[in-house]
Amino acid sequence: MHDYLLALLGGAMIGFAAVLLMAAHGNIMGVSGIVNRLLPPIAVDWQWRALFVLGTVLSPVVAMLISGQFPEITITKNPAVLLIGGLIVGVGTVTGNGCTSGHGVCGLSRHSTRSLVATIVFMLSAIATVYVVRHL
Repeated sequence: MHDYLLALLGGAMIGFAAVLLMAAHGNIMGVSGIVNRLLPPIAVDWQWRALFVLGTVLSPVVAMLISGQFPEITITKNPAVLLIGGLIVGVGTVTGNGCTSGHGVCGLSRHSTRSLVATIVFMLSAIATVYVVRHL
């Protein structure tokens, strides 16, 4: 299957999952919020949150079963870069009251101005990061 078809299928599945979660539980599918509420103090509805995280972790296995090959995943070998990047993302999700899935997928579909601003900041930060990493 062509990469663009897999991307289209993946995007449709993410959108469907967001609608399903909103319809079934009334929750926004923001990954940082879902994971955060699995940490102490643990939310009373921790079961669906744990299943969501498990499904996210196991999704490359499902992709392999569908496409016949394991998705290529590239992670830096430099632990300092990984630590600094994780801290920046963590601070950003707390400061921005959400992550790309909460703002970019769910917030934009609800016409949230705050989510529009957050998504623009995410995208500009990503563009700047790629530029710095590749050219400086």
